[in-house]
Amino acid sequence: MEKGEIRINTENIFPIIKKAVYSDHEIFLRELVSNAFDAISKRRMASFAGDCENCDNPQVNITIDREKKSLKISDNGIGMNDEEIKKYINQVAFSSAEEFLEKYQKEDDEFIGHFGLGFYSSFMVSERVEIITKSAIKDAKPIKWSCDGSPNYSLEESDREDVGTDVILYLLDEEKEFIEPERIKSLIKKYCDFMPIDVLLDGKTINKKNPPWRKQPNELKDEDYIELYKYLYPFQGDPLLWIHLNTDYPYNIQGILYFPKLTGRADWEKGEIKLFCNQVFVSDSIKEIVPKYLLPLRGVIDSTDIPLNVSRSALQTDRKVRSISSFISKKIANKLKELLNNEPEFYSEIWDSISAFVKIGIIEDEKFAELSENNIIFETKLGHNKSEIDINKELKEKSLIKYNDRFFTTLLNYKNRNKSFNEKKIIYCTDEISQTNALNLWLSNDREVLKADPLIDAQFLPWLENKNDDYQFQRVDSEINDEFNNKTPEIVDKDGNSNKDNLKDIIAKALNNEKVTVQVQSINSKNSPPAIILLPEQMRRINDMGAYMEQKIPTLPEYHILLVNKEHPLIKGLSTLTGKNIIVKDSKKSKTNLSQKIVNHVYEMAKLSIGGLDQKQIIDLQLNNAELITELLNSKK
Repeated sequence: MEKGEIRINTENIFPIIKKAVYSDHEIFLRELVSNAFDAISKRRMASFAGDCENCDNPQVNITIDREKKSLKISDNGIGMNDEEIKKYINQVAFSSAEEFLEKYQKEDDEFIGHFGLGFYSSFMVSERVEIITKSAIKDAKPIKWSCDGSPNYSLEESDREDVGTDVILYLLDEEKEFIEPERIKSLIKKYCDFMPIDVLLDGKTINKKNPPWRKQPNELKDEDYIELYKYLYPFQGDPLLWIHLNTDYPYNIQGILYFPKLTGRADWEKGEIKLFCNQVFVSDSIKEIVPKYLLPLRGVIDSTDIPLNVSRSALQTDRKVRSISSFISKKIANKLKELLNNEPEFYSEIWDSISAFVKIGIIEDEKFAELSENNIIFETKLGHNKSEIDINKELKEKSLIKYNDRFFTTLLNYKNRNKSFNEKKIIYCTDEISQTNALNLWLSNDREVLKADPLIDAQFLPWLENKNDDYQFQRVDSEINDEFNNKTPEIVDKDGNSNKDNLKDIIAKALNNEKVTVQVQSINSKNSPPAIILLPEQMRRINDMGAYMEQKIPTLPEYHILLVNKEHPLIKGLSTLTGKNIIVKDSKKSKTNLSQKIVNHVYEMAKLSIGGLDQKQIIDLQLNNAELITELLNSKK
């Protein structure tokens, strides 16, 4: 057996760091400013132990020298002596943070950097880097270190008098953008804006500091939350609501999450929440820690418990990340429950904008579903005969919610209000315009109708049915209850056929379309049209789902039902015209051609009311209607 020691070729270490560890050159500034902050924190920590004096005014200074094409990052932190330079700078990936935390017995969230690689990001943009430093430890000598990006370096004494460190970068020609003040300001705003000490550029403070998410919720007003949102997301209006995360168990997490007003620009793939570590921006790609259904949320998550890769630019997915994701989902579900119980009117006001988050989350996340299923509300249309007394009573009992002129309800309260009908059916509509005839039929018969979203609820309602045997959703235009029919017995002819049977036969022959099922009923409803199109629930769902999968607008299925209202004057006139009425009013012979035109007119108008005609068919309908009216007028002569 042969054993040996794995070696690293130092000639290749810097190219590896440049190309493999850090994907973006601008990261160097974040890393160097973070190192400067850590140095200041170390000095403060060491001063508490009596090992050195603390600095009076901790700060990081950035200085631009255009003539030398150099950038200097200075701090008044703990500094280094020659032994520390050799240990922490000359040894790649040897972090001083771990040793320091062990020495002073502090938690590992005291510092930003832990990998010992951040300093070397400076070589991505520099042809030469210098460190001029003086340790805060008594009697330490100032040191100057210099390296051109090769494994070779020089180390000598310097004439520095103040405690602290200067890192001086002599930039490559192709990286001269980093001596532009506006470029530096933009990078500090992006990465270090909320660092708790002053970051100065040529003597002027350029960072915001004091992140609100590090404060307790009782220290902040609504204006503070809104101000932060507008600062992070300018020109986006006000947020709908926010959730303040502030806990140190079981995870150390601070943050503020905002529900935005959803627009077509919502990012359901990448996300817009910003991830920070110790107030330093890390990434805005957080799909590993935030469930997909919450990605369009905005705001900040700041945690030292979220594992990052060595460049601190991306998350490492592990059990802890998944657990934190569940923790965030639970906090959001609890907040929604609190709003529904304590501020139902406000909850109804924002429901249209947050319902997509909640419904998709319930479908995709079983644990979130357990917490949130009862947080679902629907806008509801009350039956026309519902009294003001009953409405006010239910509003007082909070079984019904009113916002402006709209009413909202949970499914449980809907079921309780409609239990007298002794059925599982939950009646809903998705479009009050195209389904207005069927909708009015239900409402005029004192039935309550929920309003559902045509896209999200196409998936959500079947999910609810699958999870709860007591739920059976039926759209208003899928079928008509028997209770809507006039139960008066009909006279039959000598062949045993009723007027309803004869009408059905006339209309079916006139349409001559086997894909259209004709039904004739006597409907008890004012303002009911001559006929409406019915789409059986399951057949229509399959048709709609196929259209959505193809990213098309659902069209009228070929197979459907034409429900004819026998009590409508037009249909009564049709019976008289064809001579098929049981009680014959006159002896005029049947005008077959005219009756066919009237039947087709009734059918086409029923299709038009639900958006079942394309543009060409609408034009044809206009021409046919003009021809029909002309013929009717001439028949009176």
